[in-house]
Amino acid sequence: MIIIETFKGRSITEHPVEIVERKGTGHPDYICDSIMDAISVALSKEYVKEFGTILHHNIDKGLLAAGRVYKRFGGGRVLKPIELFIGDRATFRAGGREIHVVDIAIEAAKKWIRENMRFVDPERHLRYRVVLAHGSEELTDIFLRPGKIRGANDTSAAVGYYPLSPTEKFILELERYLNSKRFKDKYPETGEDIKVMGLRRVDALDLTVAMPFLANYIKSEKEYFERKEIIRREMVRFLGKFEVFKGKEVHFNTLDEKGRGLGGVYLSLLGTSAEDADSGQVGRGNRVNGLISMNRPMGTEAAAGKNPVSHVGKIYNVLAHKIAMEIYKEIEGIKEVYVLLLNRIGTPIDRPQMATAQVLLQRGRRIGEIAKTAEDIFEREFADIYKFCMELSMGKYPVC
Repeated sequence: MIIIETFKGRSITEHPVEIVERKGTGHPDYICDSIMDAISVALSKEYVKEFGTILHHNIDKGLLAAGRVYKRFGGGRVLKPIELFIGDRATFRAGGREIHVVDIAIEAAKKWIRENMRFVDPERHLRYRVVLAHGSEELTDIFLRPGKIRGANDTSAAVGYYPLSPTEKFILELERYLNSKRFKDKYPETGEDIKVMGLRRVDALDLTVAMPFLANYIKSEKEYFERKEIIRREMVRFLGKFEVFKGKEVHFNTLDEKGRGLGGVYLSLLGTSAEDADSGQVGRGNRVNGLISMNRPMGTEAAAGKNPVSHVGKIYNVLAHKIAMEIYKEIEGIKEVYVLLLNRIGTPIDRPQMATAQVLLQRGRRIGEIAKTAEDIFEREFADIYKFCMELSMGKYPVC
C-alpha cells in the first residue's frame, strides 16, 4: 500500500532550535558500524562468487572493547590491544562446500583499519574474536526458496528524509573535511576520532568539536595549546563559507585545562579513543545518512552488517532516504519529504506492507498535484529493488 499525504509540521529550518551530531571515522561506534558492514560486503561477494547468490548472514552484532596505552608528550606505547568482537549469524557451508567465514571476516576488518586509520596496526593493535554462528533453519530457508526477490527476514520499519538542512550539511561536511587526506596531510598531528555536535538557535550555530592530537607529534603542553588554536582557527575559517549562519562559535576539546599536564589535554597514541578510553557498539553511531539529527524522525534498526537482500532493517533504511531524495528532486514545489516504509517477516521485500511519503509543499502547491508522480517513484524503486539490493551488497551505499 502506498499513501501520499501532506506533512503537517514545520520545515526543519523554521524550528528555532536544531541539534545535529556526527561521529567521525575514528569514533569507536563508527568503526564498529563500518567494519561490520565491510564484513557483510566481503561475505556477500564470496557467496556470489561461489554460489551465484547471497546467502544468509547478519553481521550486525559487533563490539569494540577499549584497550590500554601509555601516553606521554612525544610518544607512548600500547599496553593492551583493542578487542573486536564480530557476532551474530553467517552461512558456513552450502552445496557441500565450506566457506571460510572467520578468515573473510578478520581480513575485511583488517583491510578497513589499514585504509582508514593511519596509526592503528591491525596486526599488533587489535585482537579479533569471531563469535558468528549458523543461522536458524527457518531464516536460512528464505535463501533456498525460488526467485530473485527474497522474503523479509524480520518485521521492521524505517524512515528517511530529504533534503538535509544547512545545519546537517555543515556538520557532515566539517567532519569529512577534518578527516580528509588534504587536512591530515596538512595537520598530521590530528587524530581520526572526531565528534561534532551542532546547536542551531534561530540563525546562530554553536559547534562543539572533539578531536585528539597525536602524542608522537606533540612534545609539550605549550605546543599542544598552540596547535589547538591553529586548528580551531581552521575550523572557524571553514565555517565562514556558510553564510546562512549569522552567528558562529566553535568550541574545541572543551575538557582541556592548562597547567594540568597530561590530565588537561586530549592526546591519543593511535588516533581513536578505543585505544584506552571508549568502547564502541554497532547501532550507536550515525544513521544511514551519516547524521544523528535530534529534530528528525529516526529508526531504531542498526543497518550496518545486516543482510543486504533480505533484511528490511537495512534495505528499507537506506531505500527510504533514497526515495525521499528522488521525490524531492523529481517533483517541483516541495520543501521536504519524509518516507516511512514497513514490511512484515516473510513478505517479499518488493511488496511493503506500507509505504508512505509525508510531503511538505511550498505555498500554492496541493498534494493532489504531486501524489501520482510520487506513487510512480515508489513503484519504480520497488520494481528495481533487486538491483538496489545488489548495489547495497557491494557497499555502494554507506550506512554510517
